[in-house]
Amino acid sequence: MSVPKNSAGARAAASLVHGYGNLAALEETPPLVISSGKGIRVFDEDGKSYIEGVAGMWCASFGFSESEIAEAGVAQLRRMPFYHTLFDKTTSQAGELAEKLKAIAPVPMSHVYFTNSGSEANDTIVKLVRYYNNAIGRPRKKKFIARRFGFHGLTLASGSLTGVPVMHADFDLPLPGFLHTGFPHFWREGREGESEEAFSARLADELEQMILAEGPDTVAAFIAEPVMGAAGAVVPPRGYFEAIQEVLRRHDVLLVADEVICGFGRTGNMFGSQTYGLRPDLVAMAKGLSSAYQPIAGVMISEKIWRAMVEQSRKIGMFAQAFTTSAHPVAVAVASKVVDLMAERDIVGHVRRVSRRFLERIHGFAGHELVGTTRGVGLMGAVELAADKQTKRKFPPLVKEALRRMCQERGLILRATGATESLCFSPPLVITEAEIDEMFDIFAGALDDLALRVARENLRAA
Repeated sequence: MSVPKNSAGARAAASLVHGYGNLAALEETPPLVISSGKGIRVFDEDGKSYIEGVAGMWCASFGFSESEIAEAGVAQLRRMPFYHTLFDKTTSQAGELAEKLKAIAPVPMSHVYFTNSGSEANDTIVKLVRYYNNAIGRPRKKKFIARRFGFHGLTLASGSLTGVPVMHADFDLPLPGFLHTGFPHFWREGREGESEEAFSARLADELEQMILAEGPDTVAAFIAEPVMGAAGAVVPPRGYFEAIQEVLRRHDVLLVADEVICGFGRTGNMFGSQTYGLRPDLVAMAKGLSSAYQPIAGVMISEKIWRAMVEQSRKIGMFAQAFTTSAHPVAVAVASKVVDLMAERDIVGHVRRVSRRFLERIHGFAGHELVGTTRGVGLMGAVELAADKQTKRKFPPLVKEALRRMCQERGLILRATGATESLCFSPPLVITEAEIDEMFDIFAGALDDLALRVARENLRAA
């Protein structure tokens, strides 16, 4: 497609580094420029409308035009546009938001530390776990275990937690002390004749064997997303987290819940930990915390870790962890309004009601000739493609990408993932049943047209 050299997309590609993009390809085909939004829709610079099927990046839970959230930010900008929470200074708004978050935490929590992104939250967690184990006299207990294809961010530490090979390539990641255990995707990783419960038990045993091989006195924490977002909205198999948590208890390994995607209603509870029975020691949160209207994230800290932090700070004379814009007043005001609206409008209840239609529609694609499996929980799900349903053989990557582009041409933006050859759905939580049908009707048309292309070009054999 020919794009004018002076277009906004071309100018952006000439000056702006785009995350996750193929930088060489973007020089040839500039990015789509999104100019405005309303409800669950966004509009490009030419005015074309798109249903945002992944809420921007799993995050715009209130859609793209919620005036009460915007007004909360504007009011704070006028009152106090910036102050910090360093040394012996703070703002009343930061403390109030921390109180609200403790009140809705999935398990009792002691304190909240604010960051600017989910990557920073998980990076901070790595530091806190090290600080904690040094404080209680366990200087060797520092290793982290995550999962293959889990996503936890892209700083040096959080990128090391992430288990996606392409996100490690040539960045010299993961750093030492970061390990990755089994991928809990039953449809693709389960053995012939193996039940979900047996699969979960096998993965728990693999985790235990890894802890024993490394030495339990060296393994500090296990981190997991309740539902693995970037891997393709992979829901845990039956019995998985029960078995995993029993292993962690036996070896005194902390559990970190990465709620960056799953938190704030996405799975039909306030947190994914509640949906799947996790009892974490630390919780990372971001995205839905502010509906992504402002950059803010945070870490919920349990009492036992907090008490150790306090005593170590007393010993050293300072807790030397800080971000200049941690708990930025404008971001805090926006997040506080989001938390209030979640309760006032019963967003979790709404998700539970409309998710029945969402899951009915997504599972309706299970019998399609191009589809290997479907999955979902709450307002989060995926359709996974397969060239052969029986062998689970994948299509070449161009098929998945062709489907994503065909949806976009029809006015539906989706996320395609490489780990599972899936198209992911995670629309704004305020979506209606009629809009759910509209979204999946667009997808159905694109999928049928793709089937014609696959047959015409014999792409199953590629």
